Amino acid sequence: MSAETETPRPMDFLLPERLDEALEAMAARAGTVPVAGGTDVMVRLGTGHERPAAAVDLTRIVCLSRWERTAGGIRLGATVPYTRIAGELAAPLPGLAAAARTVGSRQIRNRGTVGGALGTASPTGDVHPMLLACGAEVELVSVRGARRVPVRDFYTGPGRTVRAPDELIRAVRVPEAEGPQAYAKAGRRGAVVMATCSFAVALWPSRAWVGTGIGSAAPVPRPAPEAEQFVARELGELRLWQTRGPLPDDVLARFGELAAAATAPADDVRGSSAYRRHAVAVLARRTLGRVWDDYRAHRRTEGEPCT
Repeated sequence: MSAETETPRPMDFLLPERLDEALEAMAARAGTVPVAGGTDVMVRLGTGHERPAAAVDLTRIVCLSRWERTAGGIRLGATVPYTRIAGELAAPLPGLAAAARTVGSRQIRNRGTVGGALGTASPTGDVHPMLLACGAEVELVSVRGARRVPVRDFYTGPGRTVRAPDELIRAVRVPEAEGPQAYAKAGRRGAVVMATCSFAVALWPSRAWVGTGIGSAAPVPRPAPEAEQFVARELGELRLWQTRGPLPDDVLARFGELAAAATAPADDVRGSSAYRRHAVAVLARRTLGRVWDDYRAHRRTEGEPCT
């Protein structure tokens, strides 16, 4: 019998109701795969691209399906779906909510989760750029204990992260917005499409900082640190945080150039590397211009730099 016609080996599908049960299952058998919404993992299982010995369904574990405010912002449980993020967290996490609204179809948003996106670590994922721009932290947990990893240190390669085989993503900690945020992506159509490239930006007035995130333009989601440093320096030297003056066109243009320089795109059916670099530059200029215009339009809030 050829490999193509062999009967797939059986796979255990576990349905724990407590987190400790799920962690014990992950530790007991090497290669066990966690499943949240299943919008990515179940496709790979169904097509035979992945056949682990066991899968652990996390949807019955109540503590993973909640979000809460903490001293540092929002602690978002790993299985909170995109629909709830868009509907319930638009005020404290406007950028993440905006990114969540662009994910796939309504059915996918009802099932898909930030925890699942982090677990699969696809460079095309819509939420990664905003998590980078916000300086989020990923909570990892196993029978050995828990740890937090800055999202900027989380991705190690296409589909790869620092998560150990026996660890689960328990939650994501995202600082509550203190300034305007924006997410934009380029694609062949406006909905139900993977991004050809994407860009996120978030203003942090209390730190006089601008956070960035790039998607689908490198082997892993990544920030644009030189662009961040450049615009922070310009905003400081021109005292624009205090005066709320317009952002000069040359600053916007240079920000876009530095954002494009932070990419390492490949050619594929969705776009060429040259197009992706150009598109990232355009998206960076537009998103920064948009959030700065929003910042100028609002009164100074507590925590912003003042004269």
